[in-house]
Amino acid sequence: MSLLNLPYPILDCILKLLSPMDLTRMSEVCTFLRDRCRSDPLWELHMKQKWGGVIGDVAYKEWLWHITTPKEKGINQLNQPNNQNGSMGPFSGTWPMLYLRSYLEDCSYLNSSSLANSFMMALYFSLENGNFWFPAQIYRGLYFRDALVRYDSKTDNFQARQQNAGWKIMGNNIQWDKLRAPPVDTLPSVRYVSDCLQDLKPGDHIELQWKSSRDIPYDWWYAVIGHMESCNENENFCRCRYSETLIVEFEQYPLGSRMRRVKLLKNGDQCEESTGCYGGIRKLYSEEEIQRWENILSRGMAGTRVK
Repeated sequence: MSLLNLPYPILDCILKLLSPMDLTRMSEVCTFLRDRCRSDPLWELHMKQKWGGVIGDVAYKEWLWHITTPKEKGINQLNQPNNQNGSMGPFSGTWPMLYLRSYLEDCSYLNSSSLANSFMMALYFSLENGNFWFPAQIYRGLYFRDALVRYDSKTDNFQARQQNAGWKIMGNNIQWDKLRAPPVDTLPSVRYVSDCLQDLKPGDHIELQWKSSRDIPYDWWYAVIGHMESCNENENFCRCRYSETLIVEFEQYPLGSRMRRVKLLKNGDQCEESTGCYGGIRKLYSEEEIQRWENILSRGMAGTRVK
């Protein structure tokens, strides 16, 4: 019996067992297998297996922009050296533009082959060959910072750039466990619009935007909601959740530090020269996220604490 005579469900089960390179070779056998081996559902499995921890919805949205633009504008226009609206250009000035939040070094192959119609397969190999700089967050000591990163297959690590008077190198040889996909679709320079403020109560785990001055992007810090000073911390009588003020406790700061325990208004900006600027709050519901932060803090506290 020929492979092509197999029922489709059985054939798909076989194709799911193939590696990305084997799928690519199989797609070159004939037209039928080409379409089957380049299907998005098949490549979604490989995307989740290798890139699931660092690629999120923000990166998929950016990739959709890059893969549709060559079709709409034509590849010749995108290859112009001074083009500032396509997928080409140097890392200088404000390029990549902040509203794009990604950078594709070479998009010529997207219009020259059927990869242009293979969303997931094209994304997989653009990541694998380091062609696609995608939005991610980098663990930096005791916080996460937004950056553009690309994969280096030679070292199995990442390179990162951050927006700071141009897209400057943030680091090389960044390991997998130092990256995560952005949990929210918010630019690092923009205050996140919180949807959990009225539900926060003492003991809740959160991530909070913070920056040292107004003219720089936010980073994401871990904290825990605490009790008001007037509260006796008896859960049967605690009314802290109904207050318009939040007590935010940063365990990464030592006891006695002015940053260890901070009062924040639920509504409105809070930015002072002495304490920096506080942005939006994201409540953590996932035990996996909470555990990751606790592991980060335990490693950080093993060394020198933040002053």
